[in-house]
Amino acid sequence: MTAKGINVGDDGRERCSWTGNLEDYRRYHDAEWGRPVTDDIRLFEKICLEGFQSGLSWLTILRKRENFRAAFAGFDFDKVAEFDDEDIARCLADTGIVRHRGKIVSTINNARRAQEMRAEFGSLAGYFWSHEPQAGERPAVMDYETLIANPSTPTSSRISKDLKKRGWTFVGPTTVYAFMQAMGLVNDHVHGCFCQPEVERLRREMKRPFAAVPVS
Repeated sequence: MTAKGINVGDDGRERCSWTGNLEDYRRYHDAEWGRPVTDDIRLFEKICLEGFQSGLSWLTILRKRENFRAAFAGFDFDKVAEFDDEDIARCLADTGIVRHRGKIVSTINNARRAQEMRAEFGSLAGYFWSHEPQAGERPAVMDYETLIANPSTPTSSRISKDLKKRGWTFVGPTTVYAFMQAMGLVNDHVHGCFCQPEVERLRREMKRPFAAVPVS
């Protein structure tokens, strides 16, 4: 019997059940979700897209991701920080992305906050990886029931509170936890998913970035 929270694909592989039978989700799950990210541009992209996802399906965002990249200069936050009213109007007219003024303005604001964070800590990666939960803060086994019961965690709440204090927007605890899952700060592939041990190996072997100054 297949464990709850596991979906067996037509290739015979057991995956997290949220992938369903959708090829978009399957590719994202197998190749990206939960694999450790230390590149600042990719981290900025991921936290921005999680903000855009708020209130929507992640599939909607995933299928528009290339359009988002085109609209927001590949999520190079130095470039996005220079966006002006003309760029906001351009994005609002872009049918290929989610045309939500608040989220568009938030992305520009957060690009400027990302620059400040890099200046303070040396990199976004150093800041976010400094918040990695310790083993004792994580469940011994990540099963479906545990995953569903925890849309946010004490760690995501702490990061959310600190980001908001630094002026970031659209970074609530649930959005931050989705970001943590996506960028590999935690491994939330459920027990039985074929990706779980591979992601855990990558996390074990990676060289973690450090903040230039301690994160308070």
